[in-house]
Amino acid sequence: MRDVHGSETARTRAELASVRPELIAGYDAALPRARAEILSRLLGAIHREPLPRARDLVYPGEAAQPFVVPEPGLTVHLGGTAISDPQHLITALGWPSGFGTEIGNSVANLALAYADPAPRSPRPLLATGPGLATLEQQVADGHPLHPGCRTRTGLSTADVLRYAPEHRPTLRLHRIAVPADRWYGTAPPILLAHPWQAEHLRDTYPWLQPAGLSEPVRPLMSLRTVDAGAVHVKTAVDVQMTSAVRTVSPAAVHNGPLLSALLTELTADLPLEVLRESGAGAVLVDGQPSRHLAHLRRQAPRVQAGEVVLPLAALAAPDPYDGEPLVVRAALNPYQWWHDLMFLIFPVVISVLERGVALEAHGQNLLVVLRDGRPVRLVYRDFGGVRVARSVLDISLSTDDPAVLRTKLSAAVLGTVTGQLIAVLQRAGADAGKLWTITAQAIAAVGTGHATAMLREPIPVKATTAMRLAADPLDDVWAYLDNPMAAS
Repeated sequence: MRDVHGSETARTRAELASVRPELIAGYDAALPRARAEILSRLLGAIHREPLPRARDLVYPGEAAQPFVVPEPGLTVHLGGTAISDPQHLITALGWPSGFGTEIGNSVANLALAYADPAPRSPRPLLATGPGLATLEQQVADGHPLHPGCRTRTGLSTADVLRYAPEHRPTLRLHRIAVPADRWYGTAPPILLAHPWQAEHLRDTYPWLQPAGLSEPVRPLMSLRTVDAGAVHVKTAVDVQMTSAVRTVSPAAVHNGPLLSALLTELTADLPLEVLRESGAGAVLVDGQPSRHLAHLRRQAPRVQAGEVVLPLAALAAPDPYDGEPLVVRAALNPYQWWHDLMFLIFPVVISVLERGVALEAHGQNLLVVLRDGRPVRLVYRDFGGVRVARSVLDISLSTDDPAVLRTKLSAAVLGTVTGQLIAVLQRAGADAGKLWTITAQAIAAVGTGHATAMLREPIPVKATTAMRLAADPLDDVWAYLDNPMAAS
């Protein structure tokens, strides 16, 4: 059915007719599913977050539960009006129209991802020993709780197809020579710029000179971070993705090397590889490092023969072989496999927490190495979301409150990744209660105060919609889920 509304989905369809008309039929077919999934995430936010309550909003209670997979055609009723389009619901609620545009853009890009899936593989993907970028690019639906999971405000439909990881592109970074007196950071004065960013800033800074292109690179789950082989490069892209415009802040340039050294030392005795950040730099504009003209290099994970590394979020992605989630393919014995994963993750992340650092160990930042399908060690990347005890390191990410540290970790590792993977395994036939019991056993085995609190306290999740609508969206706002382990 054609989208006839004056919405982001209609705009995307019109652009698609010019750039990839062969995808239109798939896009039209995918829209009901995409609308239902974003509407379900939005209902979840309305249900649990500190948001203006919508009088007379009637909806199926199960549709607001975290990690649910709603049926296409999900509909809510507001004041007697039936609504199935999330962008229309936001308008009907009287929320800001800009937020409605973001949510409509998320629906459109999610439908576009479903319309352009990876080609069917002749063998199960994990059995082929794929590279990291191949696995990360299987993730079509982004953040599992965020209604703006596929928002790319500022990108045209052609740009999304050209640069977004779910469309499996290969691209080249622009190397831009910077006058030495206009450079900040430890890297040589060559800015590595995303091609979209380079094109949009070319005329603004004429004193930046082209210096060629990089070798081919592939975007990872984060569109602006690319796999360049031995290193990954995080670039600045002035596009809003989920809740933020993805620049590289001066704080990130400053903090990366410090946290790399600290975490490498703190985790030396743990089965965790910390991907060190180095070679960061930014262009000085009016004497200050510009977050719009910056990059940082990050070490790529190392694997041995017979090993595969992937972010935990990618385990929920479909295998191009048969459409089954990758975790179902890996966890042939779901309870033993889950035991191995939980007894790997929680002793590591809680030990790091006890040492004064809360890792933002969600499905994009925390990676697992599989050997013959079995979890054997962890990899952590991206320091922008960590929190550090001030007594350990006094930087912009520091705090004096141990509860702040624990909340940051719990929201990531329990509120998103654990809950999502248990939901996926449950849909495949596993007993969710048994999986949560195994999780509780892994946490209890650590035997610390933080571990005890994680077993008893409600599970925090980021209130992403409330944060997006807040006057200061940079402050963390939390919502809470019932803790299935509290009665274990």
